[in-house]
Amino acid sequence: MYEADDKMISIIADNYDTLQSLGRFGINLGFGDKTVREVCEHQQVDTYTFLAVVNFTINGSREFDQELLSIPTLLHYLKASHDYYLNFQLPFIRKQLVDALDVNDSLAKLIIKLYDEYAQEIHLHMEYEEQTVFPYVDHLLNNQVDENYDIGTFSKNHSKIDVKLRELKNIILKYLPSDMRHNNQLTATLYNLYINEEWLLNHAMVEDFLFIPAISYLERKFKQNDVSVKISKMISQENSEQLSKREKDVVICIVQGMSNKEVADHLFISVNTVITHRRNIARKLQIHSPAGLTIYAIVNNLVDISLVKL
Repeated sequence: MYEADDKMISIIADNYDTLQSLGRFGINLGFGDKTVREVCEHQQVDTYTFLAVVNFTINGSREFDQELLSIPTLLHYLKASHDYYLNFQLPFIRKQLVDALDVNDSLAKLIIKLYDEYAQEIHLHMEYEEQTVFPYVDHLLNNQVDENYDIGTFSKNHSKIDVKLRELKNIILKYLPSDMRHNNQLTATLYNLYINEEWLLNHAMVEDFLFIPAISYLERKFKQNDVSVKISKMISQENSEQLSKREKDVVICIVQGMSNKEVADHLFISVNTVITHRRNIARKLQIHSPAGLTIYAIVNNLVDISLVKL
């Protein structure tokens, strides 16, 4: 487990796979003997989130608190990962394949075609995230919610996209003949394909086990805040239009089962005045039924529940 006070260079020496994470977080090299905390703070990267991703991808650790993860930092990491994969890794491996194969050979052409189909799938998958998922999260961070979408929709459709890659590796291993002149190039390309597959798996797992749960937590928090705001507004409205003493008297009479005529006689007012009071009560409380008024009266201590006929 790597910690904030560990030297960054020591972590890289311990596991050079950490190098891949540095670029995704926007951390530049040349940090000397600074600790992880010092490097992250200097380069404006959330230390907790950096360590959560590194410890998860390197050591498989899930000992992190979703509430402490920085979603903007995770977003930056995922967007930079897409840029690296789409604009560097995929073209780089394709060039390696072309250099390692005889492009005039029919089988070699089919290999390239299979790789291009795989690359297209990756492009579509990541474009969906960039055009739908990431903007949705940006809106959430700005306190804007899309009631027609949630991160669960993305989670359900977060399908595996490495089937073609696995098929490509197996075909090269099992069926593709190569002479010694191209064998070293092909072996190096295969090695990169394996690394490529592992990188993609780690990327998907960061989304599944860090990003999606963090967004789910943000959604729940947003909904709780939204409910709290609505309740506060309701309370505010209710307090701004509290019932008058006479209106409370009318409510008590209604709860006791009196008709409008009986209420009028009991309070020494006209039936029309009772009707007006009832209309105002319904407008203020948004309660129209005797049962609803009974609940209101009990909760607000206008009547004793023991005296109410239920």
